[in-house]
Amino acid sequence: MICFKSLRHLSTPVFLLLAISTFAQKPRARDIGIPFEGTPGRYNAITDVQGVEVGYSTIILGSGKNIIGKGPVRTGVTAIFPNGKVSHHPVFANWYTLNGNGEMTGTTWLTESGFLETPVMITNTNSVGVVRDAVLKWFVNTNWYGNEQYWYTYPVVAETYDGGLNDIYGFQVKESNAFDALNNAAPGTIKEGNVGGGTGMMCLGFKGGTGTASRVVTINDKTYTLGVLVQSNFGRKKNLTIAGAPVGRELKDTLNYEFKAPPQSKHQEGDGSIIVVLATDAPLLPHQLKRLTERVALGVGKVGGRGENGSGDIFLAFSTANPDAFSRTGSTRVEMLANDQLNPLYEATVQSVEEAIINAMVAADTMEGINGNKAYALPHDAVIRVLKKYNIVK
Repeated sequence: MICFKSLRHLSTPVFLLLAISTFAQKPRARDIGIPFEGTPGRYNAITDVQGVEVGYSTIILGSGKNIIGKGPVRTGVTAIFPNGKVSHHPVFANWYTLNGNGEMTGTTWLTESGFLETPVMITNTNSVGVVRDAVLKWFVNTNWYGNEQYWYTYPVVAETYDGGLNDIYGFQVKESNAFDALNNAAPGTIKEGNVGGGTGMMCLGFKGGTGTASRVVTINDKTYTLGVLVQSNFGRKKNLTIAGAPVGRELKDTLNYEFKAPPQSKHQEGDGSIIVVLATDAPLLPHQLKRLTERVALGVGKVGGRGENGSGDIFLAFSTANPDAFSRTGSTRVEMLANDQLNPLYEATVQSVEEAIINAMVAADTMEGINGNKAYALPHDAVIRVLKKYNIVK
């Protein structure tokens, strides 16, 4: 959902720009000629894993001086369902943190039980609480548990900080926005860039946001799919690397952030966060999914992430295989790949994360937020010139 409340605060050109950039299908990294290794799925998205659905609520309101509680607002919510939103259906899962200056609720029980029992939500740092509470109410409103009375529920809600562009201390994300993201979740093509929880995010010196990618691998004559979704808001521009080329160094004097008034924090260059949600249909148990989440960090590092002190780099992985593994009363039988068979999935993880981050940056539009602060879109033509300079593309 796109929320354009208070349109009187938007000039006509700004409104048209927002409308066009929001609803049009954005180019992706491969579309502009950036090469990647590996074979993507049909959508090159986390939704290539059957059953996975993604929904957004995107909130873009106002312009000019930041008046706390009134805006401007550049934020949102992302919802990811492992097995669709029809009913409660836990899946094996695990998580990992590269640097813990961030939040992902529900992970204590996820580690203890080995199951992800809720959708995964992503929003901004100051909206974790309202989104978590909204998920609980949504469960009640939709009879998520199918009339079974559960005495505990721990929604998984993660965040990254968008206070450079967004009225983050105005607490602009409401219960209704979380409901919209949950209700709008669907399979298929996913929009990227300035959407959902990624709306106001910045990454590696340019505009960041939401991105996705997938890989298809073959293990013992069986084909498996692995996909990721990232909310990308991390890193120093000088470290930006695309397809092995030092793009950040080459563009160090190009389109730098414009902070006419700093955010209400001691934000340093490189501070920020990245949330990565990984899905696969390969039959993996929780300890093996933990190993996949650890490899996510390698993909983040390939594009320039360093796990800085001010960054929350938190990753979660789940498997949609073993659909009958969860039971509250009886014994179950499960299938798992041998550890010696996991290398193709490790490689797919690194490749998918790398591409998803660049997809987020390629799709993102230049955004002006609070107090006229501005994050510029990654300049596509300039990136290709750098890749040609380093003989990455011809």
